Amino acid sequence: MKRIFTLLLSSLLVTVHVSAQTNAYIDTPFVQDYSIKYYLPDSTSRLFSAVRDRNGVVSVLSAGGMLRPDGGKFQYPGSLQPDKSYKPVVDKKLKAISLFRNELVYLDSKAIFSNAFAGKWLARHEMPDAQCFSVGKDFTAMVSDGKRIKLFGLNELLWEGKYENDDLKDIKFDPVHNRFLLLGQHSVQAFSIPEKQLKTVFESSGLTCFDVSGDKIYIGTKKGYLVLEAGTFKVATPLRDKLPVTDITTIAVAHGNVWFGSALGAFMLRKDGVFNYYYGERWLPGNNVIHISEGEGKQVLVLTDKGLGEIHFDPMTLEEKALVYEKQVRMRHIRYGFNCDVSTLKHGDLSTFEMGQRDSDNLWTSMYLVSQLFRYKATGSKEALQNCLDSFEAMERLFEITDMKGYFARGFERRGYHRFSDKPWDGGMHNGWVHAKDEEWDWRGTTSSDQTVGQMFTLTLMAELMDGEVKQRAIKHIDELMTNIIKNDWYLIDFDGKPTLWGKWHPDYVNGFPKNVGDRKLNSSNIIGFLQTAYHFTGKEIYKQKAFELIEKHGYMENLLRPMAEIGKAQPGADDWAKMLSEGWNHSDDEMYFLAYWCLYPYAFDKNLKAKYKTAIQQHWELERPERDGLWNLCYAMTGAKEFDLAETVWYLKEFPLDMIEWQVRNSHRKDIEFTEPNFRGQTTKTVLPPDERPELKHNRNLFKLDRETNGISELSAGDSFLLPYWMGRYLGVISGPKK
Repeated sequence: MKRIFTLLLSSLLVTVHVSAQTNAYIDTPFVQDYSIKYYLPDSTSRLFSAVRDRNGVVSVLSAGGMLRPDGGKFQYPGSLQPDKSYKPVVDKKLKAISLFRNELVYLDSKAIFSNAFAGKWLARHEMPDAQCFSVGKDFTAMVSDGKRIKLFGLNELLWEGKYENDDLKDIKFDPVHNRFLLLGQHSVQAFSIPEKQLKTVFESSGLTCFDVSGDKIYIGTKKGYLVLEAGTFKVATPLRDKLPVTDITTIAVAHGNVWFGSALGAFMLRKDGVFNYYYGERWLPGNNVIHISEGEGKQVLVLTDKGLGEIHFDPMTLEEKALVYEKQVRMRHIRYGFNCDVSTLKHGDLSTFEMGQRDSDNLWTSMYLVSQLFRYKATGSKEALQNCLDSFEAMERLFEITDMKGYFARGFERRGYHRFSDKPWDGGMHNGWVHAKDEEWDWRGTTSSDQTVGQMFTLTLMAELMDGEVKQRAIKHIDELMTNIIKNDWYLIDFDGKPTLWGKWHPDYVNGFPKNVGDRKLNSSNIIGFLQTAYHFTGKEIYKQKAFELIEKHGYMENLLRPMAEIGKAQPGADDWAKMLSEGWNHSDDEMYFLAYWCLYPYAFDKNLKAKYKTAIQQHWELERPERDGLWNLCYAMTGAKEFDLAETVWYLKEFPLDMIEWQVRNSHRKDIEFTEPNFRGQTTKTVLPPDERPELKHNRNLFKLDRETNGISELSAGDSFLLPYWMGRYLGVISGPKK
């Protein structure tokens, strides 16, 4: 019977793989954005603009002269250093810079000039307070000090006049109509070169910046932006104020996209009308954006008061992206084989990273380990197999180091690096550190239910997908763990002989919660899944017998099938423990459910139970759909579901930030998102923000959280947050291998 069931399960997994292939996402290159930052060493120096010439040289104008980016690569910032390449330029007091034929042109208190064109271009404007200029066709240039305006040809004055009744902010050349446009605080004026005539063509208040591209003029204000038709100056797009930030400091059309700067970061208007928001040091050295311009290829230069952000847009497949994360994990997040989910840093400086024991080492490791197992099964990668086995050895040692059969540690460390304390921790318990028999090591108890989920997730899939000795080792640990739990009356018993705070599946504990409190459903779902798995791999009747005892005598089936929509806050008459656990939606519980569904669904005792489980999983998934979490979608896909939001899963993977440092993030001020009323699930907005714009990336956190104040003190591992869903998708066949 056991062999028949195994064959049926294998058939199911193959069916999911093959049927999904017909509707799989084909992994062709997409555009991945990331940033390289260049910080200004002297924070007192003012920056004005940044441009890139045809030679690839990026020049930044500051109050102290010209600067150039130095060093710098992804996650390893460079700096802005003085440009000493032309000594005669260094000695000048520059006011502005621009480009003509992609060559750098300067403005100082005496002239417009360039080092290109053999240095022959020189237009002496005789305006000591000249503040801005723009270059047109055939060496024409317009310059102003805010009161006077002069038009030059190549080394000759063509026209001069006055700028009146407004405060000049900028001058732009309109190549389509061969004219210069002048922006004031209250108006746009146009100067026709053939007619040598200046006239006001548009009036409004609070104008701050503008740019012209093709037949459109984009105008920023303190309350949003609007668009004019360049030919008629009629309003093509009325004031748009549903923006990330409405007070616009600069506008630029770069590589066909409209970019906006503000005192709270930069944002880009996409073709679908939605904005990509670039806030914080994940993207920029500072948030006060001064100037935006085109960089090399598809790059965009975003100059801030604290330095230059160079935003890259590179073609990349999902597999190539995954391999970037693989390197990150191996370099900074592997500790004794564990996936260390967080490395501490000093202001994002990766040279300061420090790993340490975490409360749920084995849970985060199980997710990374299984990602590598799926990677191995999908690609045959020997590296992935080695990564998987290294982590499996660490997970096994958690059992071995306790010297308590069937009980595994929360974590371990070399002796002397953790303080032993009787002070309250995690609900009033001892902090869990004890000495191992090996005098070189200490281990931490207080093992919880979520770590048990981690162990069972690992052991189940290692037993299912590996062969030989490794498979038998996994089955042995499943057997000993479940025997231990049953022997101790459905509790995890710690080093002190007492149940751990969270390792409790006893009916008195589980059914002690009101029916609508999540822990009642969760613990029932988890333990039934564990028992099914143990029965499947060992064939021991006790596991099946005990599962049905919980189902038939203690209502665990009713508990686990209770619709997720009924889960909420405990009623007023409930005890304080139930009230505390149900104050809001627990996203760690979601993680425990979905990982343990790999135990619950595939190993159901019969088809009737399997159908019931699938309904329960579907109901849970439906409730979670607003999060657009790739892992939840793919765990549901494991049941053979035809509709599991594949497009949302791919969106999740594409939008994941390459920079996993936890930089400061703020979104609560945004005007382009629709907020919701406070609710039990903690959902703050109607639509979840993309991963690269929000503060939270881990599956067990609230993905609708909008802000984070801490800045650069840690780097997350992508081992659990990205690599598990990506390689799960590859294993299930719903994401193809890379296609060029």
